[in-house]
Amino acid sequence: MNESKLKTLFFVLLGNTINALAITMFVVPSGMITGGTPGLALSFNHYLHIPISMFVLIFNVSMFILGALILGKRFAMTTLVSTFFYPVILGVFENIPAFSHVTDDKMLSTICGGIMIGFSIGLVIRSGASTGGMDIPPLILNKKFGLPVSKTLYLFDSIILLLQMFFSDVENVIYGIVLVMTYSIILDKVLLMGTSQTQVKIISKCYKEINLAIQTELDRGSTLIRANTGYLGVDQPVILSIISNRELNKLNSLVMSIDPEAFIIISHVNEVKGRGFTLQKSKKILK
Repeated sequence: MNESKLKTLFFVLLGNTINALAITMFVVPSGMITGGTPGLALSFNHYLHIPISMFVLIFNVSMFILGALILGKRFAMTTLVSTFFYPVILGVFENIPAFSHVTDDKMLSTICGGIMIGFSIGLVIRSGASTGGMDIPPLILNKKFGLPVSKTLYLFDSIILLLQMFFSDVENVIYGIVLVMTYSIILDKVLLMGTSQTQVKIISKCYKEINLAIQTELDRGSTLIRANTGYLGVDQPVILSIISNRELNKLNSLVMSIDPEAFIIISHVNEVKGRGFTLQKSKKILK
């Protein structure tokens, strides 16, 4: 097994372990309702009297087959690890009494549980796998239609919570909604972690000097975009560059030292692909 596969396996196991800890320490002891496959199983058990264990088995196997057909063999193999490892580690944690007596505060349980679940699902998805069950439909929709994973997961979980509203305590429903919102937000942050960058557009008469400084001082690429000023109609190239968030202050100081009157537009982008980011940099001597 090569290093890449070992890394994927590690994050899949780590994500499932954190997820099981969240369920054991915060969700189950507080009696909250939840989304995902467990919440769906509770709803089908109440309305159609289908045994929970039978529903979970049938649903997870169905989602696994669907994911394997659409998302590929690699996805299927890593998800298979989650399918077997998660129940085992969950059973181990359930037999440790200390884990079920962490706190009696429901709000604290909701927040901590939401953070841990969102973080754990994010780790598994970023590794190219899934925790199985209801995590698979959002991944399929993301691949087929480009829909955000966190948003569709939140939508599905909200529907599952609504199904449980009619036979659950109102307070538990509210905590369940907060739980789902919390782990959806954390999941979104984890999925974008390390990929968000800052885009800058610089308009200056000293564009040649600034362009060279960005490439030599910051070691970042740049693009000159042909443009005309709106008032005078003068040809004025615009410098476009993508930098990391922590390089923003350095760039600002660099530009101001060359042209204090430079016009800078700053915006955040969620993901950047290409040379210098997802591809190796190509070093060339600047003339």
